[in-house]
Amino acid sequence: MKFKLGDFVRFVDEKREGYVTKIIDTQTLGVTDEDGFEIPVAISNLTSVHGHGVVAEEQDAPKPVHVNVPSINKIENGIYVAVATDNKAGNVVHFHLLNQSSNVLLFNLTTEKKEKYASVFHGVIESYQSGLVYSASLADLDLWPEFTFQIIIAGKTDVKPVDPLVIRKKFRAKDFSSEQKELPQSKKGWLIHLDDLVPITIDAQKLKESFFKSPAEKKTVDAPAKEIDLHIEKLRDDHHFLEADEILQIQLNYFQNALDAAIVHHFEKMIFIHGSGNGTLRDKIHKLISKNPNIKTYMDARKEKFGYGATEVVFK
Repeated sequence: MKFKLGDFVRFVDEKREGYVTKIIDTQTLGVTDEDGFEIPVAISNLTSVHGHGVVAEEQDAPKPVHVNVPSINKIENGIYVAVATDNKAGNVVHFHLLNQSSNVLLFNLTTEKKEKYASVFHGVIESYQSGLVYSASLADLDLWPEFTFQIIIAGKTDVKPVDPLVIRKKFRAKDFSSEQKELPQSKKGWLIHLDDLVPITIDAQKLKESFFKSPAEKKTVDAPAKEIDLHIEKLRDDHHFLEADEILQIQLNYFQNALDAAIVHHFEKMIFIHGSGNGTLRDKIHKLISKNPNIKTYMDARKEKFGYGATEVVFK
């Protein structure tokens, strides 16, 4: 009988249960019990506990465990890894990919340790669903492999496709030093926002080519207005038919295009009107601004007119 990481198993020769948290070799597994101890156990001495795990022989390609997440509205739209602690084995944590969007995600999780790779999960995560993708012992954090999350975002509406996400993450103690949060399924643990981990990549060839362009060539982009209104009704006539995360993406794309155009045309400053609302658009814009090397500073724009609903950007 074959087992995979995260399977809930029972010892054959004694009254003890736990989760598979390490594959030691072809004959031996590491099982973490309810006391948090990881015990090397021969595979022949283990049996699967019905209802807690799926034996690998019964599914060649792992499938996500879909769950309804009614409390998810408290979480900002995006893609997350929810690292939940286990009620029975305190040191065991379960990784759930959390799809808080209206898109379908094609997902693959690969681990790497000492140049040895393992594909531990691949499957489809439907919109506003989650999938169990990995389990491990928190006590062995220093021994965890590096994780590579590969995500293809399949949109359901007439929206420009986005590039696949490839995120590499080595978990550290600081990732679990904050207070645990309430997660879906009445679990507790930590939320890691994968969208915020996407590195900013620079195309070296395009950057090199830009040095040799004349000023006229560089300014083929139309100059934007110095005051940009990002309210969706100003950008799209069909906004009534769009989901919340689609609206946010359209607003961010418009913001980025206007910002890039302003940099090309050597603007000194410009204002983005994002509204107050729940603050999501404002926070996203501020994160993008803070990472842009062409921006000197930013601040709330003319509070007497906009309140906290607009941001002024000052360029270098």
